[in-house]
Amino acid sequence: MKWVYRLISLVVGCLFLIPIVWMIFVSVKQEGMKITSLIDWFTPPYSLAVYDQIIRQTKLMNWVWNSFFVAAVVTVLTVALAAMAGFALSKVPFRYKTIMFFFILAGLMIPGESVIIPLYQVAKELNILNSYNGLIFPALASPIAVIVLKSFFDGVPNDLLESVQMDGGGTWRIFLHIMLPLTRPAVASMAILTFIGSWNNFLWPFLSVTDDNLFTLPMGIPTLMNQWAEDYVKPMVINTISSVPIIALFLVFERQIIKGISLSGIKG
Repeated sequence: MKWVYRLISLVVGCLFLIPIVWMIFVSVKQEGMKITSLIDWFTPPYSLAVYDQIIRQTKLMNWVWNSFFVAAVVTVLTVALAAMAGFALSKVPFRYKTIMFFFILAGLMIPGESVIIPLYQVAKELNILNSYNGLIFPALASPIAVIVLKSFFDGVPNDLLESVQMDGGGTWRIFLHIMLPLTRPAVASMAILTFIGSWNNFLWPFLSVTDDNLFTLPMGIPTLMNQWAEDYVKPMVINTISSVPIIALFLVFERQIIKGISLSGIKG
């Protein structure tokens, strides 16, 4: 029966690959092409002239950099903050720990859209709109990352931590040299999911940025698409260039991404 499941998986995988293959083939076609049959999408002549035009005449590569920079910084800071918060909730004794845990847990029940207006007002008062700070700082709070990492920290035996303390190890040494290495899969999974979430984020950048030099890809791509609504090649070139970084990320960290989805219970 294993070969049946593998065959079904292979067929389903090929079905998902069809749009990507079609996008790549169309992106290297010449402009003004005539399509009379399905095979015309995949046959020569091919050209990279549109790639050169898009890269030289638009701000797409700048937007790719903005998306990558914002996603990378958000990932590093979010995971660092979530790891420290999860460690404190799991292993550091302090008053009102349970209340604090349920307070963070309540954050999962509040849709992000419901706080977008007060968030915008706070960002405006802090004068961080139209800046990298405005794109990064509001995205750092991640209740799901705190809760997932806390659950992994809970699995580390307290006896191990007590033995380190008896040897003179302080809280930071326990956190950096014991807890983080032991929970590396969970930390890596949260980092990858955070990066993907930041890369695809549209609503907050749409509200907080008006300078096109600071656009991220989810904001910038629609502005380019509207210019070539009747064309096939240019939109496909834009989508291909925009998809390369995230596809490469998935191929490199495929196992961690799948593990992260299973750990966090995220579906879809």
